[in-house]
Amino acid sequence: MADSVTRVARKERTLGPVLRIWVVLVGFVLVAPTLVVIPMSFGAGSTFQFPPGGWSLRWYGEFFGSKQWLASLANSVQVGLLAAALATVLGVAAAFGLDRARFRGRGAVRQLLMAPMILPGIVVAVAVYGVFLRWQLNGTMLGFVLAHTVLGVPFVITSVQTSLAGYDPAMERAAASLGASRLTTLRKVVLPLIAPGVTSGFVFAFATSFDEVVIALFLQTPDLKTLPVKMYESIVLEIDPTIAAASSLIVVCTTILLLVPQILRRRSDHDR
Repeated sequence: MADSVTRVARKERTLGPVLRIWVVLVGFVLVAPTLVVIPMSFGAGSTFQFPPGGWSLRWYGEFFGSKQWLASLANSVQVGLLAAALATVLGVAAAFGLDRARFRGRGAVRQLLMAPMILPGIVVAVAVYGVFLRWQLNGTMLGFVLAHTVLGVPFVITSVQTSLAGYDPAMERAAASLGASRLTTLRKVVLPLIAPGVTSGFVFAFATSFDEVVIALFLQTPDLKTLPVKMYESIVLEIDPTIAAASSLIVVCTTILLLVPQILRRRSDHDR
């Protein structure tokens, strides 16, 4: 018995440095493209060059001075905010239903709601395109919002269910015993306690919508396209270094957005 414990301990000590090295390598592979793109966005040349031969804000000026780029950015922000808001409402309701209700097939319902997160993007895109073509929603703002809402709901459900896992239902009974109505209890007791999960779900839903390109390629029209679609066209149809500035802006904004839930969770844990 002692020998087996010793062997396990030796394996753990051996795997420790190996895992650390592996994590560092994976992290480097994930971050390396960003370390290339961001410096290129400040290049002064007329094409992609790394390292840049000179430094300039030329391509950021091209981005913010172009009506097409700004229109695609505005579309992405508008679709992202609307889709995130709708996904948050639906996701919170679904999370509460899955947490409180006890019925046969609850696991199957949860898996169905989480399917957009699991299925390949192209499968979801083809299905959405086929349905929306029949409903005449292709190329409409409503179509974009509904499609991106479907992608965002699983993230909201996951975040809210994580918050509900540490939630004590006795607080609701205490509020009811003091004369609070269900609406008052929801507004003043439940939602403040799960607010970090709700906020995290909203942020992840917005980031998912803002970065989504596959479904947007199926739904876009010449008059309505999101920023990722414009970036895709810029790199496929023409070699435009403005995409480096757009990519850098997306990386920075997405990183800041994803840090918000972490900060909120730490503050919530500290308050507890």
